[in-house]
Amino acid sequence: MRTAKILVLAGLIGSAAVHTPVEAQGSTPAARHAVRAPRFAIRNATIIDGNGTPARGPADILIVGDTIAQVVWLDPVEVRSGRARRPVADAEVDATGKFVLPGLINAHAHLQSDRSGVPQPYEYSFKLWLASGITTVREVGADNNDRLLAARAAERAGTSVSPRIYAYLRFGSARTPELARTRVRALKAEGADGIKITGLDRDILVAMLDESKKVGLRVAHHAGVEETNVWDDIAGGTTSMEHWYGIPDAALRDKRQHFPSDYNYNDETDRFRWAGRLWREADPILLDSVLSSMVRANVAWVPTLDIYEASRDLQRAQTQPWFRDYLHPALEEYFKPDPANHGSYFIGWSSTDEVYWQENYRIWMRAMRRFEQLGGTIACGDDAGFIYQLYGFGLIREMELHAEAGFNPLQIIQHCTANAARVMGEEKRLGRLRPGFLADLIVVDGNPLEDLKVLYPTGTTAIVNGKSVPTGGVLWTIKGGVPYHGPTLMAEVRDMVTAARAAQRPAPR
Repeated sequence: MRTAKILVLAGLIGSAAVHTPVEAQGSTPAARHAVRAPRFAIRNATIIDGNGTPARGPADILIVGDTIAQVVWLDPVEVRSGRARRPVADAEVDATGKFVLPGLINAHAHLQSDRSGVPQPYEYSFKLWLASGITTVREVGADNNDRLLAARAAERAGTSVSPRIYAYLRFGSARTPELARTRVRALKAEGADGIKITGLDRDILVAMLDESKKVGLRVAHHAGVEETNVWDDIAGGTTSMEHWYGIPDAALRDKRQHFPSDYNYNDETDRFRWAGRLWREADPILLDSVLSSMVRANVAWVPTLDIYEASRDLQRAQTQPWFRDYLHPALEEYFKPDPANHGSYFIGWSSTDEVYWQENYRIWMRAMRRFEQLGGTIACGDDAGFIYQLYGFGLIREMELHAEAGFNPLQIIQHCTANAARVMGEEKRLGRLRPGFLADLIVVDGNPLEDLKVLYPTGTTAIVNGKSVPTGGVLWTIKGGVPYHGPTLMAEVRDMVTAARAAQRPAPR
């Protein structure tokens, strides 16, 4: 009989002989929702590591406290015969026929406490994210810093049901380079994990990036049509470019896009209409130089393909099936075309606009592939809460769009796990299914390498015996060793939305 092969917590035992407590299969209680067991096992898993390598299995994963302690590779013959013996655990999940991945990392997330003046609790976003397999969010601009930092404190104390939160506070603006440096130091003192910047003049950007390096804060740049573009980020050492403005701009031979004479950047219908014509004006040779320079300067890219998809297919964006049960009325109101709301710019949006945006996507996706071929780091973010994107669902759609861009599913999972951890400087403890890393994992009902739709919290459908049956979904999201049952979270979100909708209805006369 061949014995089970055991991979032990890195650095504790090394190559010495291992004697691990084992027990017969089926003798361990099942995991309980939101209850961390001292020793928790995921049995019979097929593992996708997060580093781009193929799936392997079966294996038992042992979690001790908040850390992956062991991965035990099992002999399939012994598993089938029932003779396999397993690490001792206090609770378990049976992952037979299922895939286990590192928890997904949303590298461009937003927390909103209200939309259009209607309250929207953080709990709504948190549970949707967890149910979608998202165990970490890089929050890049909440509507209230005090609430965000309080939510992070609760998450770190283990008193909230929440993904792991990294708070990138908004820089805002500064009149002088010295005031920019003062602002950076103030954000550091406030407790920022990083800084989110938008449009800045060159002298302010240079000072801000230099001071950020000195105090050890990473910088996410949401560029716009500005004095600066990604050449300035390359020179100054920005951590990541968000979305895509600033990249094609740097490859324009005439230095500025050919706007019409009546163009108004502050009119969002104008802005996004002409944004859909930007990539076609970028010179391919110059663009290759831009992308190569980003790689050399270690500037990562978080493209958020999902958040602009309404621009190329408005009807699809407005009729997503999960809106029926899970769209909070505050968010529903905010999505309606309204110049007062950022991203709600679909006033007079035409099929011509959509055609330009479809071309925009083709060129943009080509640039992403080229960037990764050159050695660049691409991460996933959904920017949900805007433009018809729902928290959690948006990140899974982002993964599907990476597939449309031509990336292999293993690469896509790496974008949303190990790569995103690297962008945040957490690659030594997050983003991998590896002993010694934090126990942030997801158990998926189905094979995401075959169909990314199985990652949606509502799952998908399959044909069985000629009938359509529901399948897929993230069954369990384990964050720091705490297992959360996906269907339970989604039921709680549905109840939250139902109650909020009822509160919005006018009282009967």
